[in-house]
Amino acid sequence: MRLGRLAGGLIGVLLTASAVAAATPEGLWEIEMKDSRYKVELCGADGRALCGTLIWLGNGADSPENLPYLNTLLIDHAAPTGPNQWKGDLHIYGQTAAGTITQVSDDQITLRGCAFLVVCKTYQLFRMAP
Repeated sequence: MRLGRLAGGLIGVLLTASAVAAATPEGLWEIEMKDSRYKVELCGADGRALCGTLIWLGNGADSPENLPYLNTLLIDHAAPTGPNQWKGDLHIYGQTAAGTITQVSDDQITLRGCAFLVVCKTYQLFRMAP
């Protein structure tokens, strides 16, 4: 009986892993604070890098200080480092940070950026319905 449960559990894990592997990061995403939205797409010469452009500001983020960053790259040609993972520069309101981008599910991306290897911040992006 234990072997059957173990096999069933393993199949569930494999199905979940393949669902995430099949997920595409391309689409429209909103940051967890719901004050900015991004168009994320595969880019670069081989179409495997990840780019994300700030396309909307609202809910207080649409201030004169932030408006110059509208239609600029947040994720700047991040290179793939593994399944559903990329590494590259993040441009966050005039600051550049070394970042990792991980698609944790079909509808969630985690961005982690570190400036000077000391100051790190993590953001969650959630897929918007088309």
